[in-house]
Amino acid sequence: MENHYYNAKDLGKFGSIADFQKPMAGKFFAWYGEVFGEGSLSAREKSLIALAVAHAVQCPYCIDAYSSDAFEKGWSEAQMMEAVHVSAAIKGGAALVHGVQMMNKVKEVAM
Repeated sequence: MENHYYNAKDLGKFGSIADFQKPMAGKFFAWYGEVFGEGSLSAREKSLIALAVAHAVQCPYCIDAYSSDAFEKGWSEAQMMEAVHVSAAIKGGAALVHGVQMMNKVKEVAM
């Protein structure tokens, strides 16, 4: 078996981040729980947002966790894939708009 940076079993060990820094981990998990609770957005809506963001930041652990979570919260496969496409469009647009920075720099250097 090849070694990989990503090991799906590590997702289940996420709580162990407290082993090396319990006070900060406690604060993080309290905040994280608050963020994903009911608020102006439902926990269900937040799950779909998290799925899209997971793809934008390309976190395989987050993709695993929020694919399951979003599906369990009742989002359809089509809705989940559409959220992934929204994420890709935003990420692609962000890369392209930075092309303006490149163009500005090239114009500056070319002068």
